[in-house]
Amino acid sequence: MSPARPCTGLRAAVAASIGLGEGPTGSARSGRLLRPPSPALAAPGARLLRLPGNGAVQAAIPERAGWTEALRAAVAELRAGAVVAVPTDTLYGLACSASCSTALDAVYRLKGRSEAKPLAVCLGRVADVYRYCQVRVPEELLKDLLPGPVTLVMERSEELNKDLNPFTPLVGIRIPDHAFMQELAQMFGGPLALTSANLSSQASSLNVEEFQDLWPHLSLVIDGGPIGDGQSPECRLGSTVVDLSVSGRFGIIRPGCALESTTAILQQKYGLLPSHRSCP
Repeated sequence: MSPARPCTGLRAAVAASIGLGEGPTGSARSGRLLRPPSPALAAPGARLLRLPGNGAVQAAIPERAGWTEALRAAVAELRAGAVVAVPTDTLYGLACSASCSTALDAVYRLKGRSEAKPLAVCLGRVADVYRYCQVRVPEELLKDLLPGPVTLVMERSEELNKDLNPFTPLVGIRIPDHAFMQELAQMFGGPLALTSANLSSQASSLNVEEFQDLWPHLSLVIDGGPIGDGQSPECRLGSTVVDLSVSGRFGIIRPGCALESTTAILQQKYGLLPSHRSCP
């Protein structure tokens, strides 16, 4: 979710195609930067719900009522086409239904994000990946990396909304290692579009106060408490983004926060070859 290091050649094209390059992709979309809504046009304000305990771990039975309330509220807003702020295993994010074109447009406008930069897709289970992607790696590899702080880039299937990233045949898949997000995606029952909870080009958010300026434009904010160590720059790197769209190879599009462990799994356990044009 944070800015990527510059890439070159083929890897730059892939990075740009999933929204991690520095400029527009030259795709069918214009690549224009959408201005975020002005405060004068803001909605009355988001509803704030705090998760009991640590949102990354499923709530204990005595606290389950608050957990369930947050899940039901989030699902209701998402099904209504709203944008919801959520905690993940890496950063706070903005989520909406990937099947709702109006909601997708709202996310771009809210962030002031270039239309040439795609959104990732968040799913609840590894089994769901096969519905929305053309998978060219063993299932065991997916299960070794997911859930986890990685975004796996693969060729998209026809199941995804054609208005979601219409300018690229690829899509980045996330299954956060975060109990609330997994339950939310499963209860929602479809793909969620996911991006970082911040204005484009600004720092990523590790707590809900850091994106408070966006609250008036959201329907719901789920507060899962602080994520990681706010004093460490590494905590704002976001997920490690890996291109798995070519059989037998992998490319690191963004190093992110899990580079070493991810690379070790891909090379040592599964024998995938690194792309010669991966980011350093």
